[in-house]
Amino acid sequence: MDVDELKKNFISRFGRTAQGLEVFFAPGRINLIGEHTDYNNGYVLPCAINFGTYLLARPNDEKVVRLASENFDFTTEISIEKPMARLADHWVNYPLGVYDQFAQRKVKMQGADLLYYGNIPNGAGLSSSASIEMVTAVMLNDQTQANLPMMELVKLSQQAENQFVGVNCGIMDQFAVGFGEKDHALFLDIATMKYEPVPLKLADYRIIVANTNKRRDLADSKYNERVKECGKAVEDLSKVRPINFLSDMSFPEFISVKHFIPDIIIRKRAKHILSENHRVLDAVAALRRGDLLLLGKLMNASHNSLRYDYEVTGPELDALAEAARHTPGVLGSRMTGAGFGGCTISLVQKDTITNFKENVAQQYHRAIGLQAEFYETEPGDGALKLS
Repeated sequence: MDVDELKKNFISRFGRTAQGLEVFFAPGRINLIGEHTDYNNGYVLPCAINFGTYLLARPNDEKVVRLASENFDFTTEISIEKPMARLADHWVNYPLGVYDQFAQRKVKMQGADLLYYGNIPNGAGLSSSASIEMVTAVMLNDQTQANLPMMELVKLSQQAENQFVGVNCGIMDQFAVGFGEKDHALFLDIATMKYEPVPLKLADYRIIVANTNKRRDLADSKYNERVKECGKAVEDLSKVRPINFLSDMSFPEFISVKHFIPDIIIRKRAKHILSENHRVLDAVAALRRGDLLLLGKLMNASHNSLRYDYEVTGPELDALAEAARHTPGVLGSRMTGAGFGGCTISLVQKDTITNFKENVAQQYHRAIGLQAEFYETEPGDGALKLS
C-alpha cells in the first residue's frame, strides 16, 4: 500500500480533504547480534530495516485523538484533556503510551486524527511496537514543536513500553528505529549510550529475514522472567564484588566466579549475556575488516547460546536456523528479537537466495507444519517526517 492510497483511506475514514495531512515513517529493526544484552547494560549491534510503520496525521480542533489502523480493526477516540488510560491489550496502547510520556513532560498537545499502516509482519519480532512508538514520538515532536532531541524521543518511547504497556524492554529497539543509518549497523554500548555506525558491507551477500509465522505468544511473559533471572544473577555475583548489571563484569571474569551462582539455570542465563557481549565485540571487529565469514560463525554461536543457555528460541526458530545452516550459500543464521517465535536472519550469498527460500521453506514445513515467509532487507534510515 503506497502513500497515495493511504491518503485516500485517511480521507475516507476521517473526512475533509488532505489539507494539513502529514506523513511520518519509522522503520522496524533487526539485531545482527547482541540479544537480551540491552537490559543488562551490555553491547548490541542492530540496524534499522527498509520496512516499517507509516503514520498519517492531521490536527483537529476537538481536543480528541482518533486512532485507526490499516492493520487492525480496533479504533478508538481519546480525550487529550484527561489522563491516558491503558485499553486492554489493543495496539493503541503503544501510541497512547507515547502521548502519556509527552503529557508527563508538560508538552501542550492538540487533537489529531491518526491513521497507522505497517508493513512489518505483526508479531514477528522485528520491533513493530518500537516502530509505532517512535513514529508517534516523531509526529508529536513535530506537531507540538517540542524540539526534543532524538535521544529523548528514544528514551520516552522505551518508557512508554515499560510503564504504559507493561513490557520491561531495554532501549535497543527504540534506539535502532530512531538512529538507523542506511548501509550501517549501530554498535551501541547501553551502559554509556555511546554508539558508532559500523559500515555493513555485504558484498555478494544479503540479509534474509525468515518469519516462523508463529506469533510470539510467550515472548512478553518470558521476557520479564528473564529480566528477573538476570537480576538474581547480579545479586549472586555481587557477593564477589558489587555490580549493578551483569555487563559490569567481563566474560573471562565471569568464568572465574560463576560458581558463586548456585542455581544452574541462573548461571546459564548469566553465561549467555556475558558471552554474547563478547560476541558483539568480535562481530564489530569482523565488520570493520569485512570478514563476513566470521560474522556468520558468530551468528551461529549466538543462536546456540540463546537456545541452550538462555532458552528463548523454541522449536520453530531452531528449525529455521538449522535448515538455513545446512543450505549452500549461507554463512550464518540466528533468531532475532525476543524469541519464542518471530524471525531468523541469515547471511545468504545472493545467487543462492531462490534455492535458500525453497529449501528452508520445505525443511521447515516438514519439521513444524507451518509455512515460512521470507523478506530480503537492507539497513535503512531511522524515523523521520516524509512530508
